Order: sequence, then C-alpha cells, then structure tokens
Amino acid sequence: MFTLTIIAALGCGLMAGVFFAFSAMVMPGLRRATPAEGLAAMRAINIAVVNPAFLLVFLGTGAVSVTAAALGGTTTGWVGAGLYLLGGIVFTAAYHIPRNSALEREGTTEYWARYLREWVPGNHVRAIACLGAALAFTLAAVQLQ
Repeated sequence: MFTLTIIAALGCGLMAGVFFAFSAMVMPGLRRATPAEGLAAMRAINIAVVNPAFLLVFLGTGAVSVTAAALGGTTTGWVGAGLYLLGGIVFTAAYHIPRNSALEREGTTEYWARYLREWVPGNHVRAIACLGAALAFTLAAVQLQ
C-alpha cells in the first residue's frame, strides 16, 4: 500500500506541475502574443494534449488514487483521491473541456479574450486541488509507515 500511495502522490504532484506550468508560463506567454497567434497556439495545444502519455498520467492517477485510498484505508488517502478526482478530472471535464471546445468552434479573437479571463482562474483551481491531493497522499504514506 505504501508504494501505491507514493505513486498516487507523485501522479498528483506531476499533474499539479502541469497545471502550474500553464498558469505560470504557458498562458501568460500566449496572452503576450497577438490574439490570433495565442488562439492558434492554444488550439494546437488542445489537440496535442489528447495523447496516450498525457492521458495515462491524467486518468491513471485517478485510478491509482482511488485504489490507494480504498486499500490504504486512511482518511488522508480519501481526501487525496477526492481532491484529485473532483479538482483534477471532474473540474477539467465540466469547466475546461467545454471552454476548449468553444474555442475550437468559435475561434474569434473576441472569444479568445473571454477564454483567457475564464480559463486561467479555473486552471489555478486544478493546480491547487492536485497539489493538495499530492500533499494528502504524502501524509497518507507517512501514516502507512
């Protein structure tokens, strides 16, 4: 159980890092580009992110998180699984994917400005939730020692 809990912590930490990198570097960089360039780059990113490596880490961390929480039996493990599933996966599906789809459909520079206003704060939520999940799984691993 200890090893599985550590894997969950690492997966959550990795996803927190991905979301943090978008909030701290990628989106500010795209905001500095012209609206047409930023929009085109984000569309390309949205297509590129749907790949086996990313999906394995993103969804696999969810599966490992639930398994580690269920088999480890610690409250902190369940907190970690909840934070990752709700803040990482569910929030992405409910908040970010619809905005990404609208960006693809609408594709106007006017929508790009709205997209930046809405997408970036939501991404902060994902980064914080995944970081909290990583911390919870780290604490759960300590409890399992």
